[in-house]
Amino acid sequence: MLAAHSFIKVAAVTDHDSVRGCKATVELASAYPDILIIPGVEISVPQGDVVVLGTYELPPKPWTPEAIADFAKSIGGVSIVAHPFREYGMGERARNYKVDAIEVLNGGSSKQANDQAKEFAKILGLPGTAGSDAHQVSELFSVYNKVEAEMDVDSVLKAIRKGLVSAHTASSNVKNH
Repeated sequence: MLAAHSFIKVAAVTDHDSVRGCKATVELASAYPDILIIPGVEISVPQGDVVVLGTYELPPKPWTPEAIADFAKSIGGVSIVAHPFREYGMGERARNYKVDAIEVLNGGSSKQANDQAKEFAKILGLPGTAGSDAHQVSELFSVYNKVEAEMDVDSVLKAIRKGLVSAHTASSNVKNH
């Protein structure tokens, strides 16, 4: 069952190292024509986590940040360094990879880690995104993105790559990037 929300119209489902949940969610969401599900996956690598949006498939192994970013580009997807300044995050190493964006607002990260990510994205000149990092229904919608795009997957992915995205907290509606 999908949780209803007054203004969230698009959701990305990115389980760790699996696309099974995404496929099931897309199938369930097909009954709701006003909701768009972005397929994706969060890949765990020793350097940190990388989200790939726009795929129903796992990238080929071996999984490295470079290979994941290349995979995302090859399918017209988007690669995002997830929670870079949280424990086990990629941190400054992210500058070594040709990713499309940096997660600057993570629902499971501290304010300090999110602020550090926001500054890092600015330094790199990359778009900043938000991710709820929800592992339970109660964690959904803590943060969200405003994306200047049509209601289709390709339009959303293109807008993120172009930087037509801003990250927000649900509690304050304050722009974070």
